Amino acid sequence: MTWQRACPIEITLVQHFSLNFIVLAYQALSDPIEPRGLPAAKFRSYAAAMTPLPTPEELRDRLASMAAERGFLLPHHGALAAAAPDLHAAYQAMYSALTLTDRHLSQFEREFIWLCILVATREPVGTHHVDLFQRAGGTEDQLRAALRLTGYAGASGTFGFIEEHCQEHFPGIAAQDDYLAGIDVLNAGAVPPILAHMGMAAVQMALRNPRGIAAHIVAIYAAPGFEADLREERLVEAFSLAIWPGGVNRFVDATRIWHDMVRAETVIPSPRFKARAALPGQGSFVVQRPRPLTSEATQ
Repeated sequence: MTWQRACPIEITLVQHFSLNFIVLAYQALSDPIEPRGLPAAKFRSYAAAMTPLPTPEELRDRLASMAAERGFLLPHHGALAAAAPDLHAAYQAMYSALTLTDRHLSQFEREFIWLCILVATREPVGTHHVDLFQRAGGTEDQLRAALRLTGYAGASGTFGFIEEHCQEHFPGIAAQDDYLAGIDVLNAGAVPPILAHMGMAAVQMALRNPRGIAAHIVAIYAAPGFEADLREERLVEAFSLAIWPGGVNRFVDATRIWHDMVRAETVIPSPRFKARAALPGQGSFVVQRPRPLTSEATQ
């Protein structure tokens, strides 16, 4: 019997959209082969720890408490709380750690970057960040700067097109430098230049634009006072905000580009981030398959 037949269809849908976590757990329980090269025993332990489904009364109480605490409630909270309460609790913990915990960015910096990401991805969910931006002292002029900057995101590819296909006709065009010069013009001093680049690095990650990601990483490292202000840690935080509307895989892509730039010495990292890049074997899982026997080997 498949796991879909064992579960009501509503629960099946929620679990499918929860990053296939439950699928892998079920597979680990029923299949001796480790799923996608991951330890089956770990998934068995996760599956065994799943909490029981709530009663309607428990669900209503939980959602009412959450709505009272947050001031609003989105539909996916009810879906997760009804079908996978343990996953919902983990989701809430990650959301709080990712978006609400003070780390390296100030509240204003974090909310400016949030606005850039939400505008670039045309994401209407998350309007509470507008309120948080204003509470942190954000002004309409700074909002205008965020709008100008995010609207310019595609220019990194436009300059890149000229560099790749028409450079002989326009030898004076330096795609990355000219693109970054536009950032300074559009920002017009509304926010510190380093914050403009942090916001745009996150935007380019959310839009999956490798050339733009690389350009802003270069600009962030090139700005004065590199080691004095935890710049790399702040960049990680900026990138991580774009996980919510963009997805984890785009975070993987952005950090891979950064990793490759460090390995190629395009940028010179701090000792901590140099150690991170030096770790071998960072990349997608590779399936190891036995080589097929050749005709010579069988003779």
